[in-house]
Amino acid sequence: MARTSYLKSWKFRLPIILAVIFVLAAVSIWAWWRSSLPILSGEIETGSLEEPVVIQRDAQGVVMIQSQDRNSSAFALGFLHAQERFFQMDLLRRNSAGELSELLGQAALKKDKKVRRHQFRKRAERNIAVMPSDQRELLDHYVQGVNFGLTQLGAKPWEYLLLGQEPRPWNAADSLLATYSMYLTLQSEEGNFERRDTALAELLPEDLYAFFFPAGGTWDAPLFGPNEAEIPVPQTPISTLLKADDPIVYQEMESDDKVYGSNNWVVGGKLTEHGSAILANDMHLGLSVPNIWYRAGWNIPGSDRKIRGVTLPGGPIIVAGSNGAVAWGFTNTGGDWGDLIPLELNEGATKYRTPDGWRDFTFEKETIAIKGKEDETLEVRKTIWGPVIGQNYRGVPLAYRWIAHDIRGGNMNLLRIESATTTQQALDLGPEIGIPHQNFVVGDRDGNIGWTVAGAIPRRVGFDGSRSVSWADGEAYWNGYLSTEEQPRIYNPPTHRIWTANARTTDGDWLKLMGDHGYALGARQQQIRDGLLALEQFDEQSLLNIQLDDRAIFLQRWQEHLAGFLKNQEGYSEVYQQVQDWGTRASADSVGYRIVRNYRLKFMELSTAPILAYMRKFDPKFSFGQLKRQFEYPIWALAQQEPQQLLNPDFESWTALKLAALNQVLDKMAATGSPLQQQTWGAQNTATIRHPLARAIPAINWFAAMPSDALAGDTHMPRFQSPTHGASERMVISPGREDLGIFHMATGQSGHPLSPFFDSGHRDWVEGNPSPLIEQETHYKLTLH
Repeated sequence: MARTSYLKSWKFRLPIILAVIFVLAAVSIWAWWRSSLPILSGEIETGSLEEPVVIQRDAQGVVMIQSQDRNSSAFALGFLHAQERFFQMDLLRRNSAGELSELLGQAALKKDKKVRRHQFRKRAERNIAVMPSDQRELLDHYVQGVNFGLTQLGAKPWEYLLLGQEPRPWNAADSLLATYSMYLTLQSEEGNFERRDTALAELLPEDLYAFFFPAGGTWDAPLFGPNEAEIPVPQTPISTLLKADDPIVYQEMESDDKVYGSNNWVVGGKLTEHGSAILANDMHLGLSVPNIWYRAGWNIPGSDRKIRGVTLPGGPIIVAGSNGAVAWGFTNTGGDWGDLIPLELNEGATKYRTPDGWRDFTFEKETIAIKGKEDETLEVRKTIWGPVIGQNYRGVPLAYRWIAHDIRGGNMNLLRIESATTTQQALDLGPEIGIPHQNFVVGDRDGNIGWTVAGAIPRRVGFDGSRSVSWADGEAYWNGYLSTEEQPRIYNPPTHRIWTANARTTDGDWLKLMGDHGYALGARQQQIRDGLLALEQFDEQSLLNIQLDDRAIFLQRWQEHLAGFLKNQEGYSEVYQQVQDWGTRASADSVGYRIVRNYRLKFMELSTAPILAYMRKFDPKFSFGQLKRQFEYPIWALAQQEPQQLLNPDFESWTALKLAALNQVLDKMAATGSPLQQQTWGAQNTATIRHPLARAIPAINWFAAMPSDALAGDTHMPRFQSPTHGASERMVISPGREDLGIFHMATGQSGHPLSPFFDSGHRDWVEGNPSPLIEQETHYKLTLH
């Protein structure tokens, strides 16, 4: 009897005990999680500052730093970055250093090996050693602030608990590694465009190459110069590339304008009511939690001005914004900033030929730490021009001469923008700024506007950089970099308007200097240009309207083409009606837009597949990559003219190919089981803005992701948008009138899901509401002593 009573007692007690344990564990986790939140208010003694710093935050966490000492404000920014974004900073430095495996394990090893060939950590340490003393002093204060901010958290950032790791302190070289991470995002660490383009030019019949891979055409919208002439349809049959039994290779096409890039433009004072320039900038990057940018501002000691804009966590610099006298923004140029050099080897492949004769390779060992595994050693093979990064389709080793490898390629000279008070002064900085090469667009409070390239431009001798050529005989080489006077520049153009969007911006000699590493088609840039030319007076809202322009001007002719094709096709009446009523915009509720857009890409895939199949004979991993950005010109000609000699042999007619393209699109849409009228563009273009760890730990999405919004916009229009890429920020700003400025960001300020700033501003970004640029009423005040 006693035994039965004892068992019954535990039968009822055990669930209660387990529930209590669960609650206590949940409370403990919650308390620990909250302890890793940043400090928002109060006073902290740092023991490091020459002058006190006051950090003010508004309700969205937008920061204004006040101090009479610039080094002290740099310390404060480092403190803030560490408290809000340290894990993000850690990923940035590890990404370019090839050190992700130490944190994430074996899954990152392949990427680390690829990146480690560039030895960016060693290059960063070299560049820090020759940095001007004032910049180094400011950077050292920033680094101190980062490490102090990390120690002031009640617990380490939550990501490290999930990974079972400890955060590693920050150092000065890490800040340059954050810049090198942007190189890896915005440029190719292997010169892929040049490698592919050289192979295509050497292997394809001349007329097929010229037709399928043109330099440009009617969609161009450069700042000056004509559009490229369109290429006539070639007579060489595409079937000559393949044998009768060769299988055709298909590779699904993402948008040909899915680029890491941006939009920006500026209008001069003659077009504004107040006489100051107004600048718009939206940088298109991968969207994640937290956002790549951190909003901040600080007073500029010795002046009555403040600098505001976006910072890249990891560095003490406003990347894009306004200093009260000058506003500036960036877009990726698409220019050619590196060269692949095919090496001439001796019989045993132990030496390579140089202008000074045969030379031995230099070898350096790089040790890669791997979480939970033994370290691995990578041997880096180096030449006088750069590391060996691979081989071409003929198996010839390729060395890479890349500006990112040089001292000029990575520095903190953008700091000097703080003291610039005119557009001319800002443009003068262009050649000295050590970042991935950008279209640097500037406007000042007196109404002057300008454009140049931010980044050093090599002076090529004996070649133009468009093809991989040997440098062994000394006839092809780099002879230093262009001076400030030689750097391309436009100042106060007659139109009082400047626009860039990753497409070709120049012509003639300047285009030869900049080269081509995969310019965007130009449709997005052209739509911006035409939007600017349509108005004679501008304010901040009118520039925001252009940023949010989702009119499908580029696809209009494809909609007309597809509607005409479907009109007499049996069994497609519902599809025809949706295409007819597509709404002319990339709106989230349009079914017709989705059909037209995807039909074009599928037609592109099917019509160019024979070339892909041919190139795979020489390089089994060949893909078009950025070479497909100008495909619009040949595929539109194919769709309209239907030349029999260029028909994919897998299809008996162009009608059959077009129907196959459409049916594959419709089949993919139908796979969800939803009726056609529910298969909207928004159903495909749904935001997937997640934490970097979510791919490995999907449960993170429950608390660390932005909402799955159906998004308007697409790639070939100003409102650039895909589920994972888009406007990482939208900014409209007139220097000296920042209170009228507009700002959007895809996520909130903090990377901590419990922060009041975690998703602040996201809804304005989705809906395009004109939210303010500058910090609003102070909600939190923190003083550092």
